This record gives sequence, C-alpha cells and structure tokens, in this order.
Amino acid sequence: MAYEIRLKPSAVRDLEVLPRPVQTRVARKIDGLAEDPFPRGSKKLEGKENLRRIRVGDYRIIYEVRKKVLVVLVVRIRHRADVYRS
Repeated sequence: MAYEIRLKPSAVRDLEVLPRPVQTRVARKIDGLAEDPFPRGSKKLEGKENLRRIRVGDYRIIYEVRKKVLVVLVVRIRHRADVYRS
C-alpha cells in the first residue's frame, strides 16, 4: 500500500531554502516514505505522540504517519542543530 505524501507549507519553505544538492537528496528520501513510512533508521521522537524523524546527512525530516488514511505528513525539514527547537 502506497501512502500519500503531504507537506505542511512550513516544510515546503524549509525545503526551498536548502542547497540544491541537499534538496534533491531530501526529496528522494521523502518520496521513499510513500512506499515505506517506517524505513530503517527512522526513529520515533520522544515526547511527541506520532512524530518520527529520518536523517539525510546533517538534515532531519520530521514527519507524522497517519495509518488510518494512509498519509505521511512532512512537518519540518531543517539542519540537525535547529530542527528540534520549537
């Protein structure tokens, strides 16, 4: 079953400001979430009910998996130093 990928507007803005080579790698990783929303290396965020993260070099993709409606919602894409700040 393939999941639908959705990006919050803030995640789209995060993606647009990344360097072009990083954008390509991040986009490829996000596309892969459609087939497997729990890839090897993904981790559940502590203290957050449904949020998970995956690494792409020094960047992190924070996302939520909604199993009932088969949606992966990308919440945030940022450098590892900034991504966990509220």
